[in-house]
Amino acid sequence: MSNKILLFNPKSAINKYRIPNSILNIAASVDGKYEWAIIDGNCEPDPIKKIESYLSTGEYKYLGFTVMPGPQLRQAILAAKAIKEKYPHTKMIWGGYFPSNQPNAVLYSGYVDFIINGPGDNAFPNLIDALENGTPFEFIKNLIYKNRDSKIIINGKEDLLDQDSLPPLPYDKLNEFYPIPKFLGKTYLGEKTLAYHSSIGCPFTCSFCAVVPIYEARWKGKSAQKVYEDVKYIKDKWGADAIEFHDNNFFVSEKRAVEFSRLIKDENMTWWGMARIDTMSKFKDSSLAAIREAGCKIIFFGAESGNNEVLAQMDKGGTQTGNQIIEFAERLKKFDIIPEYSFVLGTPGPTPEKVQAGIDFEINFIKKVKNVNPKTEIIIYTYSPVPTEGSEMYKQVLASGFKFPQTLEDWISPAWESFDLRKNPLTPWLTAEMIDKIRNFETVLNGVYPTVTDIRMSMLKRKIVKLIASLRYKVDLYYYPYEIKLLQKIWRYRQPETQGF
Repeated sequence: MSNKILLFNPKSAINKYRIPNSILNIAASVDGKYEWAIIDGNCEPDPIKKIESYLSTGEYKYLGFTVMPGPQLRQAILAAKAIKEKYPHTKMIWGGYFPSNQPNAVLYSGYVDFIINGPGDNAFPNLIDALENGTPFEFIKNLIYKNRDSKIIINGKEDLLDQDSLPPLPYDKLNEFYPIPKFLGKTYLGEKTLAYHSSIGCPFTCSFCAVVPIYEARWKGKSAQKVYEDVKYIKDKWGADAIEFHDNNFFVSEKRAVEFSRLIKDENMTWWGMARIDTMSKFKDSSLAAIREAGCKIIFFGAESGNNEVLAQMDKGGTQTGNQIIEFAERLKKFDIIPEYSFVLGTPGPTPEKVQAGIDFEINFIKKVKNVNPKTEIIIYTYSPVPTEGSEMYKQVLASGFKFPQTLEDWISPAWESFDLRKNPLTPWLTAEMIDKIRNFETVLNGVYPTVTDIRMSMLKRKIVKLIASLRYKVDLYYYPYEIKLLQKIWRYRQPETQGF
């Protein structure tokens, strides 16, 4: 058996292709040392069959998966199980948020051998070297594994690496497996939208965020110059005209954001990224103007709640307040940057009345935001617990009787899977009536203010649905908005919450 490496990106979205940055990063870490191939589940009608076609050659010994919670998890579990049964000697290595946060379920499943906990730039090649040379694993940072006694060992964390020192992503080689233009999707931003990661981590510790336990409030970004060079390469070679920055927090550094804006300005590209309101509200007017002039059209912010007590409960960190959320939406108006605000409704409370009052408060707050800046995109989630052990919210959630799945199979049980999309909670403090109210409000809100990111929806359709929904919106009547739902269904209205752009 040879020592080639197969890297698999399980399907994460329907009809949406993006450059699989996470496994491309891993490919870069072993490039030139070990031979590798990539399989993208988003591009394959039958990925398991495709994986088997490589493994049947006898040349591939290592199989790396990147696994996020949600849709990716289902394909990852089904593939890993089928492959391990047929090719038991294949070494199965998982990375990504899910295995890093759920090591027990993953390693006791019987079909995953190792977990890369956080960045794999050093951990992955070091693990392959150790397996090839028969050397011990205990000094490999960012590794989780089972020892001989079947005890799970979590090795120490590595300091975040200087991102500019990492090897360049092997775009040209990826192009041999899947033509890069296939990954440049048509979106609200442009005809050929590139997905790019310019930094890792986030300097905050929100208790509902899956990134926190992995990066422990650390952040490292590539330099503006390096980001520009990468983007320009793909623009010049394959015609990319827009960028989605998939960083957890693109705008951590005002200086870097402005410098990148200066560099990209003449390339005529449109772009989008994620930020925090309390960080960006400190940006100078000149910085916001420079960012907009450079093509940034829309920025995603986790507003989460207009209630300062809930923000404290969520441990948002920083200095975000309800007033600041509204003031900043208003401030962005003059720069013509669309704020995309996400809110989490239905956070735990001591009594049902408290939970209901919280939902009503957020609905009124969202209407205030829309009042000061109607262009604000609103994304509504129903609160779902993130299994971040040790956080205050985690303790509250367990105390309320909520249970997380224990085995990998449980994670893809029908009840849990639909819950994971934050649409069907198994949360004891939320009643069916509360969920209905959140959903119905969301339907009416999307009727009055259809998302700008739905590129298929014509002006006429927008006017019709707006007219019907406005009647309800004005008088706070959200019950049974079937007439709006029907139009949204017929016109296949898309929801950024579950479909991205």
